[in-house]
Amino acid sequence: MKFVRWFLGRLILTIDFLTKPKPIVREKREQETIDALTVNLSIYQFGACPFCVKVRRQLRKHSLNIELRDAKNNTMYKEELTKEGGKYKVPCLRIENDTGDIKWLYESNSIISYLKTDLKLCPN
Repeated sequence: MKFVRWFLGRLILTIDFLTKPKPIVREKREQETIDALTVNLSIYQFGACPFCVKVRRQLRKHSLNIELRDAKNNTMYKEELTKEGGKYKVPCLRIENDTGDIKWLYESNSIISYLKTDLKLCPN
């Protein structure tokens, strides 16, 4: 079973690499505005998780500079996700607002929807 997961993970990564979405090119000022909105966001993820790949593809497509945190290979991030987020599940978007309150958002569709709505991105 471990081999099957490893093989499928590599297959997913290969397909992702070969079919990467083209990033949106914005004017410098507009990109800086988007970057300022995403500075307090981070995504906890696994490299070969298909749902994490789905989220990363949207980040690339919309040229979003959000920190990716490897919760599988980095014990500090794994601990943060488990203790602060409440569960060891990826992908997970960590949202820290201006007052320092932290919200944890799970599920790839919810994360993508939040980013599109909150950052007012085009619906594609």
